[in-house]
Amino acid sequence: MNLDRVRQAYASAAEAYIGLFGTREQVDPDDLAFIGRHLAGRPGPVLDLGCGPGHLTDHLRSLGVDATGVDLVGEFIAHARSTYPDGRYHVGSLHSLDAADHSLAGILAWYSLIHLPPPDLDGVLAEFRRAISPSGTLVLGLFDGGTEEVAAFDHKVVTAYRWPFDEVSTRLARAGFTEVERLRRPGDDRHRPHGAIAAVAV
Repeated sequence: MNLDRVRQAYASAAEAYIGLFGTREQVDPDDLAFIGRHLAGRPGPVLDLGCGPGHLTDHLRSLGVDATGVDLVGEFIAHARSTYPDGRYHVGSLHSLDAADHSLAGILAWYSLIHLPPPDLDGVLAEFRRAISPSGTLVLGLFDGGTEEVAAFDHKVVTAYRWPFDEVSTRLARAGFTEVERLRRPGDDRHRPHGAIAAVAV
């Protein structure tokens, strides 16, 4: 994964992205419910990786979660700190987490893995498992590839990937997670098929 390319692409589109996706009200209520169902009440710190404008980190904090937002893009972090001054936000990479082994109660990676080429996913999931405590929770937002193979597509910002959810579940198991719930939505005129997977560290 070319981190500089992804960072630069989102930095150049940061203002437009924030306008389109930067508030809790712009998130589907079912998505907010899914996130809350699996991460609210976690007894320890939770990282929102690829937090973007910071609205989901703030949502988690409103539910009593000890959440910190992390993003590769400095423009997003600056916006989050300004908009949600009571929160914690810092620049960082999901490839190398600033967290001790087994120190996290959970991770939210909401559409933040979509730009990972398939060979990179296992290493990132292994890093998540290193940082998450046993019985900790991982929540992923993804573009749904149905029953097809993993496939790249021309995302509006930078190349992204559609994943068959069964393949993601297999890779999660290989990394030391057990899937506990998935949410899938068909595409429409505005959205590609997408959804979410929640898994618990074993």
